[in-house]
Amino acid sequence: MNKTALRKKYLQLRSEFSIEEIDDKSIQIANIALKLPIWQFNNYHIFLSITEKGEINTEYILHILQGKDKNIAVPKTDVKTNSLSHFLLTDNTKIETNNWGIPEPKDGIPFPENKIEVVFIPLLAYDKLGNRVGYGKGFYDRFLASCKKDSIKIGLSLFAPESSVIAVSETDIPLDYCITPEEVYCF
Repeated sequence: MNKTALRKKYLQLRSEFSIEEIDDKSIQIANIALKLPIWQFNNYHIFLSITEKGEINTEYILHILQGKDKNIAVPKTDVKTNSLSHFLLTDNTKIETNNWGIPEPKDGIPFPENKIEVVFIPLLAYDKLGNRVGYGKGFYDRFLASCKKDSIKIGLSLFAPESSVIAVSETDIPLDYCITPEEVYCF
């Protein structure tokens, strides 16, 4: 199945969950995340969920990070360049929803990509090798290419991996882990 078909398939599958079901699965994902060997780091990046697209509710992982007193960077999109900038999430950070339904910081303290040690990544699908399919604009591939080479890349998904290998391009960057409500996949 090509990436376009996978996007359509998983957007449809996610739309079949109620907000309550996604919330329950998001709590399970956060609890499973606690078992990963990633909590010794200081600088984390996490996306803010697009509820209308059935994304995992990342507020539970955010609470864990805040409780562990970690530095948390959140992205802001630039749709003209298909790039992300990152801002430190603080008590004073104002979050607004942009024209595409993405919650993001209005402004704040810039956070350098090369300081990020762990990245929680949104995705639609992934395979057993850690190849992932996002929304198709390459925001995260460009961002991950700018991170430290040893940054830990963690996908969050409601589903198990695709059984067939997803076709990749040379700019695609694979995951190290993917957390589902049932288990962690290591790549």
